[in-house]
Amino acid sequence: MRKIQRLAAVGSMAALTVALAACGGGSEAPAAEAPAPASAPMESPMTSAPMAAGDGVTEISDIFGPACSQVPTEGEGSAEGMVDDPVATAASNNPLLTTLVTAVGQVPGLAETLNSQEAITVFAPANPAFEAVQQQLGEEQFNALLANTEMLQTILSYHVVPQRMDAEGLVEAGTVTQLAGGDVTIGGTPEAPTVTDAMGNTANVLCGNIPTANATVFVIDKVLMPQG
Repeated sequence: MRKIQRLAAVGSMAALTVALAACGGGSEAPAAEAPAPASAPMESPMTSAPMAAGDGVTEISDIFGPACSQVPTEGEGSAEGMVDDPVATAASNNPLLTTLVTAVGQVPGLAETLNSQEAITVFAPANPAFEAVQQQLGEEQFNALLANTEMLQTILSYHVVPQRMDAEGLVEAGTVTQLAGGDVTIGGTPEAPTVTDAMGNTANVLCGNIPTANATVFVIDKVLMPQG
């Protein structure tokens, strides 16, 4: 039975690799979906990245990106609401990250682990990034992926850098090692950074330098994939 489960996991990982490669074929970033109607957009989204502290800790004034206008302006999901919460809690209140939050919740203890870290950087795929994978895999295989906690933990941990970095620090570093053990390559500029995974898929930052109590968050337009 253990061998069958392992083979199933390998098969699912291979299918996901193919799906993500297909999703990463285009250069144009998909737009992040709009939040629930009750959440009003920001009136003046920032489009450039101001210089933040050298320790990677950012402030609300450092937030930038084309999709920041879709972050609520008030309540727990707003920038002001997220800044005092640890990262998993903060993400759970953000309407751009509902699918990511669902995936994290499928892995026992992962949310608590993320919340307990002192200083991390999180690349958070927006809802459309997961929707693209779901379309490629199909409903049944996508649900099977969400049920495979071992694979999910590996993939989600590949979106976490075990140190806190802002956009300028990421671009300056060029390459950062993820919590899962693999590397991602940072390109672009601090005003428009990109993140390229081990499979060669490049994600664009939709909204970056988002501060939470223990993390700096970058909402991205693709799901990153570690080396299979």
